[in-house]
Amino acid sequence: MENQPIRLSQHWTKQLVAQPETGMGYQIVTVKLRDGRKYKQTIVDSGFITRIRGLDHIPFTEDDIAGITVTHDKWDWSNEH
Repeated sequence: MENQPIRLSQHWTKQLVAQPETGMGYQIVTVKLRDGRKYKQTIVDSGFITRIRGLDHIPFTEDDIAGITVTHDKWDWSNEH
């Protein structure tokens, strides 16, 4: 399955903009879904969920999201395929 970024609505971006960046233009977050699943080490870049550590796709939509917490839990994601 191809990785398609999820564009976050103003509801989420307003919350994220108020918090510090992990690096230039991005934040590392934990996404909690309405069904209780959590996705740690998720990258939000310029208002888009772009990558989740260990996954080759994003297995949810914005409508599934119950909460987003900035964690700054870094890893060397540039070296993962």
